[in-house]
Amino acid sequence: QVRLVESGGGSVQAGGSLRLSCAASGVSGYIYSRYCMGWLRQAPGKERERVASINRDGITYYSDTVKGQFTISRDNAKNTLYLQMNSLKPEDTAMYFCAAEPTRSCSAFTYWGQGTLVTVSS
Repeated sequence: QVRLVESGGGSVQAGGSLRLSCAASGVSGYIYSRYCMGWLRQAPGKERERVASINRDGITYYSDTVKGQFTISRDNAKNTLYLQMNSLKPEDTAMYFCAAEPTRSCSAFTYWGQGTLVTVSS
């Protein structure tokens, strides 16, 4: 069973930066490298949003709301996914989830972490 554990969330003032990490276990490095990995977020009262994803070929996707502000990356040797978040805004406040999909497609995710909370104050 694939397990995803997020870390790196916290409270930060507007304009600050955070780096989220997501460690995957229960899967070999080779299999992990074949997964599409994504970061999604959900703010109170709002729908869940896919903010970024990266597939097995290294092709990345960013939502329009974070393009140029967030950077997704992965270290397949460490089974770890990252999200570098810069110039944070209060509207970035949300629970951030790491997700994994064992196919090339990033349209839906099978495995989910428990989430890490990001709070941005003005």
